[in-house]
Amino acid sequence: MSALPRRQQNRLDRERRILDAALRVFSETGYSGATMDAVALDAGLSKPTLYQYFPSKEALFSAMMLGQRDRMLAAFEHPAGKGMAAELLGFAWDYADTVMRPDMLSLARLIIGEVQRFPEIGRAYQATGPDRLLRGIMDYLERRRALGDLVFDDAELAAQDFWGLILSAPRTRALYMPDDPPERAEVARYLHNGLRVFLRAYATRPDAELAKLEALISAAPIQAGGT
Repeated sequence: MSALPRRQQNRLDRERRILDAALRVFSETGYSGATMDAVALDAGLSKPTLYQYFPSKEALFSAMMLGQRDRMLAAFEHPAGKGMAAELLGFAWDYADTVMRPDMLSLARLIIGEVQRFPEIGRAYQATGPDRLLRGIMDYLERRRALGDLVFDDAELAAQDFWGLILSAPRTRALYMPDDPPERAEVARYLHNGLRVFLRAYATRPDAELAKLEALISAAPIQAGGT
C-alpha cells in the first residue's frame, strides 16, 4: 500500500492531535466547560487552525465520539475471518479497553452530571456514541443470524443482552468508585462469563462456539494493559 502524500498525512496527524486534545479537555472540564480555546491550546494549534478542521464545539465533540466508536466497531466492520467467537471476543476487549480508560470514564461521569441542566449534551452523547455502537452490534448479529450462526427474534434485544453481559457490572463500579477500579483480571472474569452466557443463549451451535472461545481465552493470558 502506497504512502499518503505528505500534505494529506500531515492533515490526518493534526486531526488526530486535535481529537486527542478534545478528549482530554472534555474529560477534564465536561461538555459545557470545554472551550475551543482550551482544545487549541492543548493541541498546540491556533484557534483559527482548529476551526479549519472543526467549525464548532458540537462538531468537535461528535467527531471525537465517532472516533472512539469506530475503534470499538472495527472488529465487527472489518472481521479478521477467524470466526464468530474470535470476533465477539475481539470486540469485547476493544470495548473494554476504550470505555474503561480513565479519560473515558471521566467523560461519562461529567456527562451524567450535566444532563439534568443540559439535556442536549446527553442526546448528543447518546446519538454519536451508544446508539450508533448499538446499531453496529445489531448489524453484525443480523449478519451472523443470516449465516445460521445465531438465532433470535429481536436484534436490538440480542445486542443489548450482549452489550450488558460483557461489561455492565465492572464499568458501573468504575464509574462510581474511581479510586478503586477493577483489576484487568476482574474485567476479564465478567467479560468472558458474559460471552459464555451470550453464546449459550443465542448460538445455534453453542458447544462448538464455547469450545472455540475457551481455546482463545487459554491462548491469550490476561496482561495489564492488553489482552
